[in-house]
Amino acid sequence: MNGLWVFGYGSLIWEPGFHWEERVLARLAGWHRSFCMRSIHHRGTAERPGLVLALDAAEGAACQGVAFAVAAERAAPTLEALRERELISSAYLERTLTVSLADGRQVEAVTYVIDPDHVQYCGGLPLEEQARAILEATGGRGPNRDYLWNTAAHLHDLGIADPELDWLAERVRALASPGL
Repeated sequence: MNGLWVFGYGSLIWEPGFHWEERVLARLAGWHRSFCMRSIHHRGTAERPGLVLALDAAEGAACQGVAFAVAAERAAPTLEALRERELISSAYLERTLTVSLADGRQVEAVTYVIDPDHVQYCGGLPLEEQARAILEATGGRGPNRDYLWNTAAHLHDLGIADPELDWLAERVRALASPGL
């Protein structure tokens, strides 16, 4: 493959926004999926920020996700579209990191990770606080809760376990439907 690999761990899994040739379950060591970025554009506003997933560095951690192979002739426009989408506020950093594919291959993949020095970084928020922020926020791409629920459902469909994300999805459902 002389094109490009992209690692998805959140909405890129269910809405990549680019044409891919191959999609493979993948693992990225040294990082974990976390609602550690305040969203003021896509899933919240400056007045009522939402939370979106980012990769936060953590010793001994690993994130399960999906690696997408993009053909060489589509690499440049794909990168351009990804940068427009992911680098909207510079809270994400674009990195090329080694991911392990489920079939045993290792590839270098474009990956978007959180900048822990950015003002939108909010790692370590208690889960209850995350749930309430997600419940109440809506941004340019819709309600924050839809982002959470779509991601949780797609991870489940792929057989990727993420107990924290599952807890958040259930908690936000409970908060959205009191008395059920």
